[in-house]
Amino acid sequence: MAKKRLFALRGAVFCLNSREDIEKQVVEMYDELLSRNKLDTEDLVSVVFSVTADLNAINPATALRGKGRAAETALFVTQEAHFQDSPERVIRVLLHCYMDKEAAPVHVYRNGAETLRPDRSPT
Repeated sequence: MAKKRLFALRGAVFCLNSREDIEKQVVEMYDELLSRNKLDTEDLVSVVFSVTADLNAINPATALRGKGRAAETALFVTQEAHFQDSPERVIRVLLHCYMDKEAAPVHVYRNGAETLRPDRSPT
């Protein structure tokens, strides 16, 4: 562990309110976070999701586990606070993991959520 430190990776995705789309979008966002940051599941500490109130077809943690991901990782889900002009149909993620001290974290915004953080989205 001496060559690693704790990082927090961010991400978000817009979804339709269907079980199938939430499963698809959450799994693709999770897989991309791991792939782009060269992470193994052993590097993960926890995954926290926030979900806008209009997405209630399935819990994103349930969707992730149901697709065989994050079996040994602590998962948590909370409802996103609603503010005036807040976007709808958004699932956000905060993934805590260990990476090399010199690593440059790559955050993942997909399926239109790139507009939420254009400074963190690749061009």
